[in-house]
Amino acid sequence: MKVIILGAGQVGASVAEGLVSEENDITVVDSDGARLMRLQDKLDLRAVVGNAATPSVLRQAGAEDADMIIAVTQSDQTNLVACKLAQSVFNVPTRIARLRARDFLEDATLLSPENFAVDFALCPEQVITDYIRRLIEFPEALQVLNFAKGRVSLVAVRAYEGGTLVGKAIKEMREHLPPDMDARIAAIFRHDQPVFPEGDTIVEAGDEVFLLAAAEHIRPVLRQLRRMMTPVERIMIAGGGNIGLRLAKALEKRYEVKIIEGRQERAEFIANELDNTLVLLGDATDEELLEQENIGEMDLFLAVTNDDEDNIMAGSLAKRLGSKRVVALINRRAYADMIEGGPIDIGISPAQVSIGTLLAHVRHGDVAEVHSLRRGAAEALELVAHGDAKTSKIVGKRIGDIDWPHGVTVAALVRNFDQAVVIGHTDDWTAITRHGEVVIAHHDTVIQAEDHVIVFCTRKKLVKKVEKLFQVGFHFL
Repeated sequence: MKVIILGAGQVGASVAEGLVSEENDITVVDSDGARLMRLQDKLDLRAVVGNAATPSVLRQAGAEDADMIIAVTQSDQTNLVACKLAQSVFNVPTRIARLRARDFLEDATLLSPENFAVDFALCPEQVITDYIRRLIEFPEALQVLNFAKGRVSLVAVRAYEGGTLVGKAIKEMREHLPPDMDARIAAIFRHDQPVFPEGDTIVEAGDEVFLLAAAEHIRPVLRQLRRMMTPVERIMIAGGGNIGLRLAKALEKRYEVKIIEGRQERAEFIANELDNTLVLLGDATDEELLEQENIGEMDLFLAVTNDDEDNIMAGSLAKRLGSKRVVALINRRAYADMIEGGPIDIGISPAQVSIGTLLAHVRHGDVAEVHSLRRGAAEALELVAHGDAKTSKIVGKRIGDIDWPHGVTVAALVRNFDQAVVIGHTDDWTAITRHGEVVIAHHDTVIQAEDHVIVFCTRKKLVKKVEKLFQVGFHFL
């Protein structure tokens, strides 16, 4: 696939790295020649220096025969103009734009083919906000991911001594669950190495376990691996930028929220934007300020400034002063690998969190969802099975009879995706509905046409082999 990436910032560079490794033809456009040179030294791609919102630069980048344009510059306006040019001048089939301003995202007509012609709008700040919200709902988790529009949850947890399943074989998990519940351990990482999960595999204390179940069953299943933590009530946010503001808005109705911002003008702005959040003017690395604001009583400290070093310092200090849990945004992969598991409980790479939403549009076959795991080393995919027993390598076959590459686990299927299912009720008895029937995968489970199949790949290089299995013969129409 020939892909043009506009913007060589953190998101653009991460997307380029992810796509180059999959043997795509990649061209990156940026106005900063030095930045492009550094990227070109690291990756096998073409680089074009210039303004991405001009026809001549897009033509130089090869837009006339490109399959996709991914506009992820810092400017919403540049991204929108580039997408429109890609459609009207060069007829590029797929156009993706990064957009920060809510105005563009809230009005769908602006992105229609008649206007800016954006097929898919990516807002990294909103993706990260949603990601952190899921972590808050599951304070025990290292990662919480959703599939099939929230019907299935995949949760990564650290197995602790005392968990029901720790020291026992995986196959015993079923004995400890109620008859109406089922779950699947999709993967285990032990000392940073993958352990293929089979029935006789013993779960050890310290293992990073990826557990998958229907969304309504995930919490009781988690209790098999570790003790539940007390729910989060008090949250302190360091950094009042786009992410900090979005988080505070999303959280302030349910939690007690404080936010620290160092710039007076910005602090005043976010104070006017928020209804129930205490906005503090100051430095998140100021020990006196943190103690004054009772950091020791905080259930969660979120360091979400634009500076990795500030996030690490503020998070480490907050942990030392008594905060129960610390989550920090870390852009540099080397930093994230170094600090996670120390004073920082979870290091989040914004680019890695965002890239999954893009990869779903680049993958071959009908890929509904992609999540990058373990900072890009592994992947979980939701693929739709098409065809029949004659045209497909998987439809009509038992999972145990399919030649899956070693390191691939089929975790679950979602069947009858167009049918609404009531999975619970709110406090006022409003029905909570999701679509589809969740079938936890076992060796004798038969894959049917239109099943949404959730697959875990312990190594990223296995993805292409999985995609080939899901491809339908040419005679299928």
